[in-house]
Amino acid sequence: MSKLDFHVDSRELRRYFMTLSDALTQTAVTSASGDALDMAEAVNRVMADARRAHTAGNKLVFVGNGGSAAIASHMATDYSKNGNVRSLALNDSSMLTCLGNDLGYDRVFAKQIELHARPGDVVVAISSSGSSANILNAVQAARAAKCAVVTFSGFKADNPLRRLGDINFYIDSDRYGYVEIGHLTICHAILDFICGLRNPEGALPAGATAA
Repeated sequence: MSKLDFHVDSRELRRYFMTLSDALTQTAVTSASGDALDMAEAVNRVMADARRAHTAGNKLVFVGNGGSAAIASHMATDYSKNGNVRSLALNDSSMLTCLGNDLGYDRVFAKQIELHARPGDVVVAISSSGSSANILNAVQAARAAKCAVVTFSGFKADNPLRRLGDINFYIDSDRYGYVEIGHLTICHAILDFICGLRNPEGALPAGATAA
């Protein structure tokens, strides 16, 4: 049977969504020192850092490759428009091809951060594998610019990106779909809370229980 002929039933769909839900609820968060952080504490810290940066005239800077680049662009747009938090993504195609051609792809984000980042900015580094050289170099440039750093990674628990942020969100999965959707969901949840959106008490799906 070819992949084009493959079909799923309702049980398979439910298993997919439940696996994704488990990956999200079991997200591991650590500090710069590697200490475990409570998820709610980490979310509140990112919210406070985002508000503080905007109030001080600073900004959020999102970086990522591929699907993570799409997340970066999506979040920069939504944090700016909906959250009123000054944000940008370093994904301009002409800039990326210029820097990739002249400096190497591993420098396409680091060089932009060197040019545009200021002390007090918050750099949000998104990488499913946590091992992309251009993302790791971006974090290094962010540190040199005295920026705060938030990382989102997945795949291997010992990936290098997970050790580099002030706050590090890690999704324990080796499937791109789960990791990328998980990163997008967490970023969007932080934004929703910044916007003051809340789920009413009791608004849980059938069969779910509150933690």
